[in-house]
Amino acid sequence: MSDPHDILRDDPGIKPLVAEHGELTLEPARDPFERLVVSIVRQQLSIASADAIRERLFERFTVEPSSLRAPSIDALADVGLSERKAETIRNVAVAFEKRGYSRDYFAEHTDGEVVAELTEITGIGPWTAKMFLVYGLGREDVFPVEDLGIRKGMWAVFDDEMDRAAMVERAERWRPYRSIASLYLWRVVD
Repeated sequence: MSDPHDILRDDPGIKPLVAEHGELTLEPARDPFERLVVSIVRQQLSIASADAIRERLFERFTVEPSSLRAPSIDALADVGLSERKAETIRNVAVAFEKRGYSRDYFAEHTDGEVVAELTEITGIGPWTAKMFLVYGLGREDVFPVEDLGIRKGMWAVFDDEMDRAAMVERAERWRPYRSIASLYLWRVVD
């Protein structure tokens, strides 16, 4: 198997980012459920706001399916979650328990199958499912073009206000390491 950084260094836009930030790597989360909850918390929020809510959530609740399927929406909202995010977290907790979701469960699923299965859960959309693929499962070839940080990174690196379709096409040259390329794009805007 080829080295992801050799492939990324072949791209004149990404090459300087590899030189600046070193060889970034991607590891699956220790706890995929916990990582999915963090992605839900981070939806459409600044990093600082999301981190504050995450901290309160983790202080008040045990972040595991059996503990997060039962609290009232109000109890979850008390830590700063919107009603919709509170409902989504409960829906995810129920799905993880009922379906036996785990890293092993998803190991035999393609990226598309994981996205399809997760987006059946009310409140989970493509962005959250792709964040789960990248950070929860450590999948190396996901391009989350739905993410504003990715789009801003693309615009900055390539000095071009390309649309999403053009971004997806441009990212094809990073295959099979589009997730790792995404790590560099996020660094541009962080």
